[in-house]
Amino acid sequence: MVEIFEPHAIEKRSMEIITEELNGRTWPEPQFSIIRRCIHTSADFDYADNLRFSPDAEKIGVKLLRNGCNIVTDTKMAFAGINKNRLEAYGGKAYCFISDKDVIEEAKERGCTRATVAMEKGRKLEGPTIFAIGNAPTALIELDNLIKQKKIEPALIIGVPVGFVNVVESKELIMRSGVPYIVAEGRKGGSNIAATICNAMLYYNGEI
Repeated sequence: MVEIFEPHAIEKRSMEIITEELNGRTWPEPQFSIIRRCIHTSADFDYADNLRFSPDAEKIGVKLLRNGCNIVTDTKMAFAGINKNRLEAYGGKAYCFISDKDVIEEAKERGCTRATVAMEKGRKLEGPTIFAIGNAPTALIELDNLIKQKKIEPALIIGVPVGFVNVVESKELIMRSGVPYIVAEGRKGGSNIAATICNAMLYYNGEI
């Protein structure tokens, strides 16, 4: 029989089901909130095991967002999924440069991906910046290059591109970069997961 829920109760019941199906597994907050929201978005319990956090990355992310940092995404989809009202209420702003005319033209001239050029453009923003990557391994590869060249110091990298070509390898680069990270090991991820991780940190209202 189909259960009828008030709209506000659907998410609450979903989170209860996720908690039940985790069979008592828990994580320190706000890691647990991030993991549960990724499972809620995807209905994929693998995120309980494949999400990797550098020391205190989730706390660093919450603090950054509460203090009005930037978020740069690699796709319009991730950009669209971020709760910009909540972000802007804290004084932050989200950006996606992937469809900017100058980015498209430069990528074509150089024979590289637009994601590569978009990351280079993102590094010019003032203030602390979270890079939320859900689609393009080349974005992570370029961030790693810029970090090694000391041209950028991301406040946090959310590295969750999905796919088969250089996906695993690009995530491993970020986990060795020395920069705070939240990464989905393996092939899974996506723009929806990148946005979900941002939102989980934006929605978290507990102490850190």
